[in-house]
Amino acid sequence: MKTTSHIAKGFSAGFITGALGVLVLGAAMLYMLNMSEVVAISVLKIPSVQRVLSWTYDNLRLSVIPFSLTLLCFTGSLLRLNRYLADPAISAEKVAQTEQLVDIWINLFFGIGVIWTAIGMRGALLEGIGDLNSQTAAQLGAFSILQRLVDGGILLALSTTIFGAVGGYLLRLIKSLTVGSRIKAFYHRLAQQEAESVNQVLLSIDNRLEELVSIPKQNPRNPVLPAEKSADAEFND
Repeated sequence: MKTTSHIAKGFSAGFITGALGVLVLGAAMLYMLNMSEVVAISVLKIPSVQRVLSWTYDNLRLSVIPFSLTLLCFTGSLLRLNRYLADPAISAEKVAQTEQLVDIWINLFFGIGVIWTAIGMRGALLEGIGDLNSQTAAQLGAFSILQRLVDGGILLALSTTIFGAVGGYLLRLIKSLTVGSRIKAFYHRLAQQEAESVNQVLLSIDNRLEELVSIPKQNPRNPVLPAEKSADAEFND
């Protein structure tokens, strides 16, 4: 019954992860097509959604795609880790590997923010002052150069830094709230099992030493043979 329940849980978790993956990949494809102006997506009847889409286009741009894929992989790994911790017969190697994978996705979320910060700053500098010299810069003025920096991607650099940092810390919080206590309990139980096995080995060694000590010692240079023992007994008689 337990095996059947674990198989059912694994199937349901895999199905949910696959469905979410299809939805995220479909949304990412539509987003890329909209960013490249191949298709136009508009949600005018729901102003809040339209505002979110507009803010995303202006501040995050294509960084939404790696952020979304990383979030999807994090969700799948966290669900797998949750399922492993519920299985008492799971090996410690699988739990450790899955937990490490969850931490990798969290660190990658931070890394995407840092990478897109560099991409945005590079694009902003190239767009803003890449083709200027002292004379053309003086003719344009500070406001025009600042506008070129904003259009070139400086908002992308700042927004992805904030989004990556906030999202990464939120993922850490989600991991701690969902499986943090059970991971500590799992490793604590594993340490207790190892300590008990070591104590059993030491106890067996101690018992063996006690058996060796309790055996009567004989002089190896002058051992007493049974025949000599009988002769000594007759002489004494």
